Amino acid sequence: MSTQKPKLTYDDYAKTPEGELWEFIDGELLKGDVPNEAHQSARAWLGTRMFLFAQEKGLGEVYFVPFDVVFSNTDVVQPDLLFVSKERLHIITEDNVRGAPDLVVEIRSPSTARQDWTVKRELYARHGVKEYWLVDPEAATVAVLLLDGGELKVAGVYGEGDTLDSAVMSGFSIALAEVFRG
Repeated sequence: MSTQKPKLTYDDYAKTPEGELWEFIDGELLKGDVPNEAHQSARAWLGTRMFLFAQEKGLGEVYFVPFDVVFSNTDVVQPDLLFVSKERLHIITEDNVRGAPDLVVEIRSPSTARQDWTVKRELYARHGVKEYWLVDPEAATVAVLLLDGGELKVAGVYGEGDTLDSAVMSGFSIALAEVFRG
């Protein structure tokens, strides 16, 4: 007789220690890595530009980790960066985002890279994230995925010499040489 471990719920997730990065996918707690310097730098450069642009143009809100995105009672993630358009600000609460951000950015860590490409990609697509960026500071690349027919499909992979434009943050553009300053 096999005994299936019961899925944890958001109440269990809420009891995780403060100061640690935890995510919760399909009722399973997953501990995140402490970001290295390249990860922190890429997040700071990209996030600061996104935040200032969104504020200046009145497009919506940009948040940095740690800020929960609650998709369901068994799916809670903390993307490195996220953008919610002004039309959808109602999904933002004092404690978290309740629903799909318009844009999610995950910055690669060695222990989470595979999960970002598979499990999170499927989770984000299932819940309607329109644009998903996978940033790899080591390779100095950004893979941009767009929601198409219920799947997040690769629209392009951009390198250090390229300029990246967002499909959902109208008018946002950044030279990736600024992000990958290494």
